[in-house]
Amino acid sequence: MPARRLNFAADNKQSQTEDGLWNAVVAHDSTHDGEFVFAVSTTGVYCRPSCPAKRPRRNNVKFFSRPEQAEKAGFRACLRCRPRSIGGNPQLDLAKEICRFIEQHLDEPVTLGRLARVFRQSQFHLQRRFKAALGVTPREYAESCRLRQLKRNLQAGDNVTRAMYDAGYGSSSRLYEKTASQLGMTPDKYRRGAIAASIRYACADSPLGRMLIAATDRGVCAIQFGRSDSELIEGLKREFPFAVRKSDDRGLREWVEALLSKITGKNLDPALPLDIRATAFQRRVWTYLQSIPFGATKSYQDVAKAIGRPSASRAVARACATNPVAVAIPCHRVVRQDGKDSGYRWGLERKKKLLLIEHTAAGK
Repeated sequence: MPARRLNFAADNKQSQTEDGLWNAVVAHDSTHDGEFVFAVSTTGVYCRPSCPAKRPRRNNVKFFSRPEQAEKAGFRACLRCRPRSIGGNPQLDLAKEICRFIEQHLDEPVTLGRLARVFRQSQFHLQRRFKAALGVTPREYAESCRLRQLKRNLQAGDNVTRAMYDAGYGSSSRLYEKTASQLGMTPDKYRRGAIAASIRYACADSPLGRMLIAATDRGVCAIQFGRSDSELIEGLKREFPFAVRKSDDRGLREWVEALLSKITGKNLDPALPLDIRATAFQRRVWTYLQSIPFGATKSYQDVAKAIGRPSASRAVARACATNPVAVAIPCHRVVRQDGKDSGYRWGLERKKKLLLIEHTAAGK
C-alpha cells in the first residue's frame, strides 16, 4: 500500500510521504523545522524534526503539520526542543514560552527557580534573557497578568475575594494592599466603578483649548483636552463612572499652573504626583517617555528599542494611546519613523501645536 501523503497548504509546499518525514526526523534535519512536528504515542510528547532527544520507534510516531493539531490530538510540546518556538529569534521565542507557562500557572507559586527547572536554564541566564526580550522580569510579568485578570474579574461583577483567588492572589492583607496600589484604589472600589472614591477636578484655558486636570488624594489621575468643560467632564465620568466627582478649582490651582508651565516650557522642574493604573509594559513605556527631553521627539521604534522590546513598536503605540495624563507623560513626543506626526488621543492638531510650542520654546 503506498504511503499516505500530507498536504501543508499553509506553507505552499509539495506534499511529502510520511517515509520522507520520518527520514528528516532520523537525520535531526533542522531545515524541516516549522514544516511539521512528530508526536510519540508512548510519551505523549510532540517535537520538531531536529529535536536532539533519542529517536522513538517508527510505529509509535505520528505526524502533524502544525503544533495545534498535535495538541488537539492530546499531545504536549517537548520542553527540550520547544516545537512552538519557530520564529527566527530564539531569545524572544524562549520568552514567549515562559510567558505562556506563567499565564497557565497564575494560581501557583511560579518562582524563578521553578522556571529555571522547567526550561532547563540557570536562574541568572533565564531572568537576564527574559528581561532583555520583554523589558520586565518574570515576576513583574506575572504580577501584570494577575492584575489584568483581577480587573477583568472585578469588572465582570465578581466579589473581591473570588476575583482575587481566580486571578491567582492569596487573601493576605499584604496582597490586598499591593493590588490597591496598582489599581489606584482598593479592589472593592474598583469593582464598583470607583464608587465612593473622591476625585477632584478643575478646568482651565490652555494653548490647546480647554483642559481638565483630575486628582485623587494620591495624585493626578487624569489630564484631558477638549472643546468645552461639559465634554471634559463627560470624559472624566466615562473614565470613573461611579466616583464622587467634585469641582475644586482653588485646591488644584497649583497643579494647573504647573501643568501650564510645562506646556509652554516656562518651568520644567515641578513634577506632578501621579496616581495612575498601568501594566508592567505600560509603566515601562510611560517611564521612558518622561525621560524624552522637552522639544525632542522619538519614534515608536526608538522607544521600543530603548525599553528592550525592539519588535514591540505597535504595543508602544497602544501604550501611548491609553496614556491617561497628557503632557505629564509626554506621549505627544513620539512620532513615526519618518518624523511625521502620528495619531494622538486628544487630536492630531493638538499634537502638532504642542510640538510646535515645545520646538519654539526650546529654540529649535
